[in-house]
Amino acid sequence: MTSMNAVTFTKGGVENLTVQSIERPEPRPTEVLVRIDAVGVNPIDWKTRSGAGMYANYDPSGPMVLGWDIAGVVEDVGAGVTRFRTGERVFGMPRFPDPASAYAEFVVAPSRQLARIPEGVADLAAAAVPLSGLTAYQAIVDTLHVGQGDRVLIHGAGGNVGQLAVQIAKARRAEVWASEVSERQDVLKNLAVDHAINSDEDDFADLAEGMNAVLDLVGSDRSSVRALRTLIDGGRLVVLSSRSDLPSEEQLTEANVHGTWMLVEPDYAGLDALAAMLSYGLLKISLGETRPLSEVGALHAIGEAGDTPGRLVATVWD
Repeated sequence: MTSMNAVTFTKGGVENLTVQSIERPEPRPTEVLVRIDAVGVNPIDWKTRSGAGMYANYDPSGPMVLGWDIAGVVEDVGAGVTRFRTGERVFGMPRFPDPASAYAEFVVAPSRQLARIPEGVADLAAAAVPLSGLTAYQAIVDTLHVGQGDRVLIHGAGGNVGQLAVQIAKARRAEVWASEVSERQDVLKNLAVDHAINSDEDDFADLAEGMNAVLDLVGSDRSSVRALRTLIDGGRLVVLSSRSDLPSEEQLTEANVHGTWMLVEPDYAGLDALAAMLSYGLLKISLGETRPLSEVGALHAIGEAGDTPGRLVATVWD
Protein backbone atom coordinates (compact mmCIF):
# COMPACT_ATOMS: atom_id res chain seq x y z
CA MET A 1 0.00 0.00 0.00
CA THR A 2 1.26 3.45 -0.93
CA SER A 3 0.42 5.98 1.77
CA MET A 4 0.02 9.76 1.89
CA ASN A 5 -0.68 12.47 4.44
CA ALA A 6 -4.23 13.77 4.73
CA VAL A 7 -6.32 15.77 7.17
CA THR A 8 -9.16 13.54 8.35
CA PHE A 9 -12.14 14.63 10.42
CA THR A 10 -14.92 13.40 12.61
CA LYS A 11 -18.10 15.37 13.18
CA GLY A 12 -17.53 18.27 15.54
CA GLY A 13 -15.23 21.25 16.02
CA VAL A 14 -11.85 22.16 14.55
CA GLU A 15 -10.17 19.96 17.15
CA ASN A 16 -11.61 17.01 15.19
CA LEU A 17 -9.31 17.72 12.23
CA THR A 18 -6.30 15.41 12.39
CA VAL A 19 -3.28 14.80 10.16
CA GLN A 20 -3.04 11.08 9.42
CA SER A 21 -1.31 8.72 7.02
CA ILE A 22 -3.91 7.02 4.79
CA GLU A 23 -3.87 4.96 1.62
CA ARG A 24 -3.06 6.93 -1.53
CA PRO A 25 -5.77 6.56 -4.18
CA GLU A 26 -5.05 5.14 -7.63
CA PRO A 27 -6.72 6.43 -10.79
CA ARG A 28 -9.30 4.21 -12.42
CA PRO A 29 -10.16 4.44 -16.13
CA THR A 30 -10.98 8.05 -17.18
CA GLU A 31 -9.48 9.39 -13.92
CA VAL A 32 -6.27 11.25 -13.13
CA LEU A 33 -4.13 11.32 -10.00
CA VAL A 34 -3.31 14.91 -8.99
CA ARG A 35 -0.44 15.87 -6.67
CA ILE A 36 -1.97 18.72 -4.71
CA ASP A 37 -0.19 22.05 -4.31
CA ALA A 38 -3.02 24.16 -2.86
CA VAL A 39 -6.56 23.62 -1.58
CA GLY A 40 -9.36 26.16 -1.35
CA VAL A 41 -11.14 26.27 2.01
CA ASN A 42 -14.85 27.02 1.73
CA PRO A 43 -17.83 27.49 4.06
CA ILE A 44 -19.16 24.11 2.92
CA ASP A 45 -16.02 22.57 4.45
CA TRP A 46 -16.66 23.72 8.01
CA LYS A 47 -20.41 23.18 7.66
CA THR A 48 -19.71 19.58 6.65
CA ARG A 49 -17.17 19.14 9.47
CA SER A 50 -19.85 20.21 11.94
CA GLY A 51 -22.28 17.57 10.66
CA ALA A 52 -24.30 19.75 8.27
CA GLY A 53 -23.39 20.67 4.69
CA MET A 54 -22.49 17.53 2.74
CA TYR A 55 -21.82 15.36 5.79
CA ALA A 56 -24.58 12.93 4.81
CA ASN A 57 -22.59 12.04 1.68
CA TYR A 58 -19.66 10.70 3.74
CA ASP A 59 -19.09 7.17 4.99
CA PRO A 60 -18.17 7.47 8.70
CA SER A 61 -16.69 3.97 8.73
CA GLY A 62 -13.63 5.03 6.70
CA PRO A 63 -11.22 7.96 6.78
CA MET A 64 -13.25 11.10 6.08
CA VAL A 65 -11.36 13.88 4.30
CA LEU A 66 -12.82 17.33 3.58
CA GLY A 67 -12.23 19.68 0.70
CA TRP A 68 -13.18 20.13 -2.97
CA ASP A 69 -11.18 23.01 -4.48
CA ILE A 70 -7.83 21.76 -5.77
CA ALA A 71 -4.83 23.02 -7.72
CA GLY A 72 -1.94 20.74 -8.53
CA VAL A 73 -0.05 18.66 -11.09
CA VAL A 74 -1.16 15.51 -12.90
CA GLU A 75 0.90 12.69 -11.41
CA ASP A 76 -0.65 9.76 -13.27
CA VAL A 77 -3.49 9.10 -15.72
CA GLY A 78 -5.92 6.22 -15.87
CA ALA A 79 -6.84 4.22 -18.93
CA GLY A 80 -8.70 6.12 -21.62
CA VAL A 81 -7.77 9.62 -20.49
CA THR A 82 -7.17 11.95 -23.43
CA ARG A 83 -7.65 15.34 -21.79
CA PHE A 84 -4.39 15.53 -19.79
CA ARG A 85 -0.84 14.24 -19.64
CA THR A 86 1.40 13.82 -16.61
CA GLY A 87 3.11 17.02 -15.53
CA GLU A 88 0.27 19.37 -16.50
CA ARG A 89 -1.05 21.85 -13.93
CA VAL A 90 -4.77 21.48 -13.29
CA PHE A 91 -7.51 22.81 -11.05
CA GLY A 92 -11.10 21.91 -10.31
CA MET A 93 -13.85 20.89 -7.91
CA PRO A 94 -14.19 17.13 -8.47
CA ARG A 95 -17.12 14.97 -7.43
CA PHE A 96 -19.13 17.67 -5.62
CA PRO A 97 -21.43 17.18 -3.71
CA ASP A 98 -19.85 13.77 -3.05
CA PRO A 99 -16.50 13.73 -1.22
CA ALA A 100 -13.42 14.72 -3.22
CA SER A 101 -11.07 14.32 -0.21
CA ALA A 102 -8.98 17.34 -1.19
CA TYR A 103 -7.25 17.93 2.16
CA ALA A 104 -4.51 15.51 1.13
CA GLU A 105 -1.26 15.14 -0.78
CA PHE A 106 -3.00 13.40 -3.68
CA VAL A 107 -6.52 13.37 -5.11
CA VAL A 108 -8.07 11.18 -7.78
CA ALA A 109 -10.55 12.99 -10.02
CA PRO A 110 -12.51 12.33 -13.21
CA SER A 111 -10.42 13.94 -15.95
CA ARG A 112 -13.37 15.86 -17.36
CA GLN A 113 -14.01 17.59 -14.06
CA LEU A 114 -10.67 19.45 -14.24
CA ALA A 115 -9.12 22.19 -16.39
CA ARG A 116 -5.60 23.41 -17.08
CA ILE A 117 -4.27 26.24 -14.96
CA PRO A 118 -3.29 29.10 -17.30
CA GLU A 119 0.38 30.01 -17.50
CA GLY A 120 1.15 32.83 -15.08
CA VAL A 121 -1.70 31.98 -12.68
CA ALA A 122 -0.43 30.97 -9.24
CA ASP A 123 -1.57 27.79 -7.49
CA LEU A 124 -3.09 29.80 -4.63
CA ALA A 125 -5.29 31.79 -7.02
CA ALA A 126 -6.27 28.70 -8.99
CA ALA A 127 -7.27 26.80 -5.83
CA ALA A 128 -9.46 29.71 -4.77
CA VAL A 129 -11.59 29.63 -7.92
CA PRO A 130 -13.44 26.36 -8.59
CA LEU A 131 -16.36 26.16 -6.15
CA SER A 132 -17.07 29.89 -5.93
CA GLY A 133 -16.24 30.48 -9.58
CA LEU A 134 -18.34 27.63 -10.94
CA THR A 135 -21.24 28.64 -8.70
CA ALA A 136 -21.09 32.17 -10.07
CA TYR A 137 -20.55 31.05 -13.67
CA GLN A 138 -23.36 28.50 -13.66
CA ALA A 139 -25.71 31.04 -12.11
CA ILE A 140 -24.84 34.05 -14.29
CA VAL A 141 -24.15 32.32 -17.62
CA ASP A 142 -25.87 28.94 -17.67
CA THR A 143 -29.01 29.69 -15.65
CA LEU A 144 -29.67 33.44 -15.81
CA HIS A 145 -28.28 33.73 -19.38
CA VAL A 146 -26.91 37.20 -18.67
CA GLY A 147 -25.62 38.92 -21.79
CA GLN A 148 -24.69 42.28 -23.23
CA GLY A 149 -27.03 45.06 -22.19
CA ASP A 150 -28.86 43.04 -19.54
CA ARG A 151 -29.54 44.66 -16.20
CA VAL A 152 -28.61 42.24 -13.43
CA LEU A 153 -28.93 42.64 -9.66
CA ILE A 154 -26.61 40.63 -7.40
CA HIS A 155 -27.77 40.66 -3.79
CA GLY A 156 -24.87 39.85 -1.46
CA ALA A 157 -22.27 40.80 -4.05
CA GLY A 158 -19.41 41.31 -1.60
CA GLY A 159 -18.92 37.64 -0.72
CA ASN A 160 -16.75 35.10 -2.49
CA VAL A 161 -19.40 34.00 -4.99
CA GLY A 162 -20.81 37.50 -5.36
CA GLN A 163 -17.47 39.08 -6.27
CA LEU A 164 -16.91 36.54 -9.02
CA ALA A 165 -20.51 36.84 -10.23
CA VAL A 166 -20.05 40.60 -10.61
CA GLN A 167 -16.90 40.14 -12.66
CA ILE A 168 -18.46 37.48 -14.87
CA ALA A 169 -21.53 39.65 -15.51
CA LYS A 170 -19.37 42.67 -16.31
CA ALA A 171 -17.22 40.60 -18.66
CA ARG A 172 -20.45 39.78 -20.50
CA ARG A 173 -21.12 43.54 -20.74
CA ALA A 174 -24.14 43.56 -18.47
CA GLU A 175 -25.20 46.54 -16.34
CA VAL A 176 -24.50 45.36 -12.81
CA TRP A 177 -26.43 46.46 -9.75
CA ALA A 178 -24.99 45.16 -6.48
CA SER A 179 -26.41 45.11 -2.97
CA GLU A 180 -24.24 44.64 0.12
CA VAL A 181 -23.93 45.68 3.78
CA SER A 182 -22.07 48.83 4.85
CA GLU A 183 -18.81 47.12 5.80
CA ARG A 184 -18.46 45.65 2.31
CA GLN A 185 -19.22 48.74 0.28
CA ASP A 186 -15.50 49.14 -0.44
CA VAL A 187 -15.58 45.73 -2.12
CA LEU A 188 -18.30 46.94 -4.48
CA LYS A 189 -16.26 50.06 -5.21
CA ASN A 190 -13.20 47.96 -6.07
CA LEU A 191 -15.35 45.82 -8.36
CA ALA A 192 -16.52 48.97 -10.16
CA VAL A 193 -20.18 47.93 -10.16
CA ASP A 194 -22.49 50.22 -12.10
CA HIS A 195 -24.86 50.79 -9.17
CA ALA A 196 -23.97 50.02 -5.55
CA ILE A 197 -26.73 49.67 -2.94
CA ASN A 198 -26.08 49.75 0.80
CA SER A 199 -28.45 47.11 2.15
CA ASP A 200 -28.08 48.48 5.70
CA GLU A 201 -29.59 51.76 4.55
CA ASP A 202 -31.84 50.95 1.60
CA ASP A 203 -34.01 48.11 0.36
CA PHE A 204 -32.72 47.10 -3.06
CA ALA A 205 -36.32 46.46 -4.11
CA ASP A 206 -37.05 50.18 -3.72
CA LEU A 207 -34.12 51.24 -5.90
CA ALA A 208 -33.56 48.61 -8.58
CA GLU A 209 -36.07 48.30 -11.38
CA GLY A 210 -36.22 46.90 -14.88
CA MET A 211 -33.89 44.02 -14.02
CA ASN A 212 -33.55 41.23 -16.55
CA ALA A 213 -31.99 38.94 -13.95
CA VAL A 214 -31.47 38.73 -10.19
CA LEU A 215 -28.97 36.54 -8.34
CA ASP A 216 -29.88 36.32 -4.65
CA LEU A 217 -26.99 35.10 -2.53
CA VAL A 218 -28.57 36.08 0.79
CA GLY A 219 -32.11 34.74 0.92
CA SER A 220 -32.91 36.06 4.39
CA ASP A 221 -35.63 38.61 5.19
CA ARG A 222 -37.66 37.40 2.19
CA SER A 223 -35.13 39.00 -0.16
CA SER A 224 -35.99 36.64 -3.02
CA VAL A 225 -39.68 37.54 -2.75
CA ARG A 226 -38.81 41.24 -2.70
CA ALA A 227 -36.60 40.72 -5.75
CA LEU A 228 -39.70 39.93 -7.81
CA ARG A 229 -40.59 43.64 -7.69
CA THR A 230 -37.36 44.54 -9.48
CA LEU A 231 -37.74 42.17 -12.43
CA ILE A 232 -39.31 42.77 -15.84
CA ASP A 233 -41.99 40.45 -17.20
CA GLY A 234 -40.24 37.22 -18.12
CA GLY A 235 -37.29 38.09 -15.91
CA ARG A 236 -35.07 35.45 -14.33
CA LEU A 237 -34.28 34.79 -10.67
CA VAL A 238 -31.70 32.42 -9.17
CA VAL A 239 -31.58 31.74 -5.42
CA LEU A 240 -28.44 30.15 -3.99
CA SER A 241 -29.00 30.37 -0.25
CA SER A 242 -31.62 27.66 0.23
CA ARG A 243 -34.38 26.02 -1.77
CA SER A 244 -36.82 27.20 0.91
CA ASP A 245 -35.96 30.84 0.11
CA LEU A 246 -37.31 30.54 -3.44
CA PRO A 247 -40.66 32.32 -3.93
CA SER A 248 -43.66 30.04 -4.31
CA GLU A 249 -44.92 28.95 -7.72
CA GLU A 250 -47.92 31.23 -7.23
CA GLN A 251 -45.68 34.23 -6.51
CA LEU A 252 -43.45 33.49 -9.52
CA THR A 253 -46.46 33.06 -11.80
CA GLU A 254 -48.08 36.28 -10.59
CA ALA A 255 -44.84 38.20 -11.22
CA ASN A 256 -44.29 36.41 -14.56
CA VAL A 257 -40.76 35.50 -13.47
CA HIS A 258 -38.75 32.33 -14.05
CA GLY A 259 -37.19 31.38 -10.71
CA THR A 260 -35.03 28.50 -9.56
CA TRP A 261 -32.72 27.32 -6.81
CA MET A 262 -29.46 25.79 -7.98
CA LEU A 263 -26.55 23.77 -6.64
CA VAL A 264 -23.14 23.96 -8.25
CA GLU A 265 -21.79 20.89 -10.04
CA PRO A 266 -18.44 19.90 -11.59
CA ASP A 267 -18.10 21.26 -15.12
CA TYR A 268 -14.91 21.40 -17.18
CA ALA A 269 -16.45 23.76 -19.75
CA GLY A 270 -17.15 26.29 -17.00
CA LEU A 271 -13.65 25.80 -15.59
CA ASP A 272 -12.16 26.39 -19.05
CA ALA A 273 -14.14 29.64 -19.31
CA LEU A 274 -12.95 30.75 -15.88
CA ALA A 275 -9.37 29.82 -16.80
CA ALA A 276 -9.63 32.03 -19.90
CA MET A 277 -10.92 34.92 -17.79
CA LEU A 278 -8.01 34.46 -15.38
CA SER A 279 -5.57 34.38 -18.27
CA TYR A 280 -6.90 37.63 -19.77
CA GLY A 281 -7.15 39.44 -16.44
CA LEU A 282 -10.95 39.56 -16.49
CA LEU A 283 -11.21 37.70 -13.18
CA LYS A 284 -9.38 38.99 -10.11
CA ILE A 285 -9.09 36.75 -7.05
CA SER A 286 -9.03 38.31 -3.59
CA LEU A 287 -6.90 36.09 -1.37
CA GLY A 288 -7.20 36.21 2.40
CA GLU A 289 -5.36 34.02 4.89
CA THR A 290 -3.17 31.14 3.75
CA ARG A 291 -1.81 28.37 5.97
CA PRO A 292 -0.21 24.94 5.47
CA LEU A 293 -2.76 22.15 5.36
CA SER A 294 -1.56 20.94 8.74
CA GLU A 295 -3.04 24.19 10.12
CA VAL A 296 -6.30 24.07 8.18
CA GLY A 297 -8.23 24.13 11.45
CA ALA A 298 -7.06 27.72 11.93
CA LEU A 299 -8.51 28.58 8.51
CA HIS A 300 -11.81 26.99 9.54
CA ALA A 301 -11.85 29.11 12.68
CA ILE A 302 -11.13 32.28 10.71
CA GLY A 303 -13.84 31.48 8.19
CA GLU A 304 -16.44 30.61 10.81
CA ALA A 305 -15.73 33.89 12.60
CA GLY A 306 -16.14 35.82 9.35
CA ASP A 307 -12.80 37.53 9.91
CA THR A 308 -11.41 37.44 6.37
CA PRO A 309 -12.22 39.62 3.35
CA GLY A 310 -10.72 37.19 0.85
CA ARG A 311 -10.49 33.53 -0.05
CA LEU A 312 -8.94 31.06 2.36
CA VAL A 313 -6.37 28.71 0.85
CA ALA A 314 -4.19 25.95 2.33
CA THR A 315 -0.84 24.89 0.89
CA VAL A 316 0.36 21.28 0.90
CA TRP A 317 2.17 21.04 3.30
CA ASP A 318 4.62 23.26 5.23
